[in-house]
Amino acid sequence: MKNLLIMGPAGSGKTSIALGLALKFRQEGYRVVYFKPVGHASGPTSREDEDALLMKQILNIEQPLEVIVPYLVGPSYLSGHRNSCESLRTIRESYERVAANQELVIIGGANFPHIMGCIGLDSVSLALELKAAPLLMIRIENDYSLDQAIFINSFMESKGIPVLGNIFHNVPRPLLAKTEGVYRPLLEERGYRTLGIIPRDPVITSPTVEEYYEVLGGEILSGADKLDRLVEDVVIGAMTIESALGYLRRTADKAVITGGDRSEVALAALETSTSALILTGGLYPDVKVVARAEEKGVPLILVHYDTYTTIEKMSQVSRKIRSTDEKAIKGAVENIEKHVDWRNVLKSLQ
Repeated sequence: MKNLLIMGPAGSGKTSIALGLALKFRQEGYRVVYFKPVGHASGPTSREDEDALLMKQILNIEQPLEVIVPYLVGPSYLSGHRNSCESLRTIRESYERVAANQELVIIGGANFPHIMGCIGLDSVSLALELKAAPLLMIRIENDYSLDQAIFINSFMESKGIPVLGNIFHNVPRPLLAKTEGVYRPLLEERGYRTLGIIPRDPVITSPTVEEYYEVLGGEILSGADKLDRLVEDVVIGAMTIESALGYLRRTADKAVITGGDRSEVALAALETSTSALILTGGLYPDVKVVARAEEKGVPLILVHYDTYTTIEKMSQVSRKIRSTDEKAIKGAVENIEKHVDWRNVLKSLQ
């Protein structure tokens, strides 16, 4: 039995990499399954980890969700009594049930490698316990991101479980050259290999209008059938009408946030590449705005939050791959084939 632990910080692409590798390895004839020791509920009242649910559906895993992901934790997990030995025993039993009759287990890491470190269930401890080879996802935002990656590689090495390789995931286009010419060589100078550099792919990384609507709520005034549109950027329509059109043309496939009483700005946004128009303050727009949005097929969402609160809520939204999202699933596999040395990953697990 071979175990591959996909670890990294939140937003580093662990889910899409785990999914892409699992499907690619299955194409190569391997019996592959998914296991996530420490998961996170998708909402305050939910008892489901979205990654585990996705993998169960896509990989047709027979085991129930509570076995695939034996623990769900939140920021106050220490408030409840938890015996670390008992917790580890539960994880081991769940793992053995999931791994039965499989050749390769892809283990999903928690949102951050250090989570549950107080009771010895952090990613490093679990990698040692399950004898899993770690694969580190790197989310490059600036030079500090590489510092973090080198620190994690060094720490894993000091614990006797060196990282199998690093994958730079969702790299912004302006940072691609620097990632290839600066970040990758710096990693390799320290003996840490890079197994992939994946450019940002809107199909996988950009949230949909529906995902923003799920967080914001409110009323859909038009475009209810277009909520699957991708949002690649968020723009605040606080400019004067004189400068609005030129400013809004700079960004494509965007969500524009503006007050319900800013009809001129809303109409200007609808003349550019806009995925959604979000009106704040609970102020109903002029009928011309609704009519134009309907004509353009642009979702028009009225929320009752002020602009600042709306922006805060939207900043928490990230893309979630659904089992019905064929484009994202296909894109996850294509990223593995085009940008990741997956053959070397398999070879290293032999």
